[in-house]
Order: sequence, then C-alpha cells, then structure tokens
Amino acid sequence: MPKLFTYLGITIFFYSNEHEPIHVHGTFGGRETKAEIILFDGVIREIKLKDKGPGLEGKKRKKFEEFVHSYAKDIVEKWVDFFVMKKSITSQIITKKVKNVKRIG
Repeated sequence: MPKLFTYLGITIFFYSNEHEPIHVHGTFGGRETKAEIILFDGVIREIKLKDKGPGLEGKKRKKFEEFVHSYAKDIVEKWVDFFVMKKSITSQIITKKVKNVKRIG
C-alpha cells in the first residue's frame, strides 16, 4: 500500500494492485473515501468521490476533496511513476491547509 501523502491527519494512498481510472483512497478514523481522477486526452477533466463503506465524514471529506483537487496533477504523476515506471514513491506530510482551491470539473 504505497502511501502518498498525510494531509491534516488523512492518509492518502494507492493499493498496490490498483486499476484505472487513476484514483486514490483517503482514510481517517476507520473511514474511507476514494477519489477518481478522470482524464481525457491527457487533461484532468473531473474528480469523483466515492465512499468505500462508511466514507469520510463532514470536514474530513471536504478537506480530502480539496486536497485531491489541489494535488491532482501530483497524484497522476505518482500513479504513472508507481504503476507504469515501477518507481518507488516517497510519502509527503502536509500540515498546512490548501487554500484557493480550483475545482476541477
């Protein structure tokens, strides 16, 4: 389970046997939400959230969504590095709230 980021207590990761579309999982307190990043012609067009069982709640869900919108390009790059290029991933800890979030889609 490659961990990509820890953002304000939320763990953001891939499972090591993932499938397309490109997506990440965010967990906190035993709850999990998945964010799918939809690309068309190599351009990020949309981000869809889907709960896996009991999903992230309230503020944590909103923070996860904002993070994925802000870091979508980085997530796609890490996906390609890990699943296509077979590179190892270095996890980052981000302790400052993202600001001025531009929503995709």
